[in-house]
Amino acid sequence: MKRTYILGFLVLVLFDTFTQISFKYAAIATLPLELSMAWFVRLLAEPWVYGAVFGYLCAFVTWMTVLKHMAVGPSFAASHLEIVSVTILSIYLFNEPLNAYKVTGGLLILVGVLCLARSEGEEERARKARPDHVAYERI
Repeated sequence: MKRTYILGFLVLVLFDTFTQISFKYAAIATLPLELSMAWFVRLLAEPWVYGAVFGYLCAFVTWMTVLKHMAVGPSFAASHLEIVSVTILSIYLFNEPLNAYKVTGGLLILVGVLCLARSEGEEERARKARPDHVAYERI
């Protein structure tokens, strides 16, 4: 079952990352930003906008599927792994600088996700070890 969770989160991170990168490419392609019909037409003609919409829809379906099988706390934390992946890809794709704040933030996100995953695993083992353990389903 753990492999299913990991696979679900990897798919979620991939879709979320694709969405954010698509938004960036769409923003670059439709510059200059202006509130006009010409800009709106440029926006609708940009394929990256549709990539972002597709990514959001796929991420939503993936997120709902993951939440159906996991606790909200660890799921919510793990869903923010996209911040780390987008930061890393932005360095290469958009020449964005990597500074100490970004590295520290990324490490804190990773540590937080690992701590929540570990505590969830310990709670599950403790629950199964109790003699009065009753099988239940998460709502």
